[in-house]
Amino acid sequence: MRGRLDDEKLETLRSWGTGLSADGRDELRAAGKAILILIEEIEQLQVDVWHASQERGGLGSANASPPVATSDGDGTSSGLDSTLRTRLGRLLPARSPDNA
Repeated sequence: MRGRLDDEKLETLRSWGTGLSADGRDELRAAGKAILILIEEIEQLQVDVWHASQERGGLGSANASPPVATSDGDGTSSGLDSTLRTRLGRLLPARSPDNA
C-alpha cells in the first residue's frame, strides 16, 4: 500500500480492521479496533478540513464533497496530512529511523 489513502485503500484497511477485530486473540482484536478508530479519525479530519475550507469560501460550492488529502504541488503535504501526522504522533510511540 503505497501513496495516498484514497477511498479504495481506506476500504481495504476497514476490511482488515473488521476482520482483525473479530479475531479470538486479544492482540489482533485490539489492532483491528485501532485500525477502525484511525479510519474514523481520518474521515472526521477530512470533514473538518472541508468545513474549514467552506468557511473561508475555498471550494465555492456548498454541494461539493469533502476533499481527500492532496499535495500542494511542490511535494509538501496539505493541512490534513500535517494535522493527521501531529495527532498520530501524539498517539503512537516514537520510532527510530531504523524501525521506520
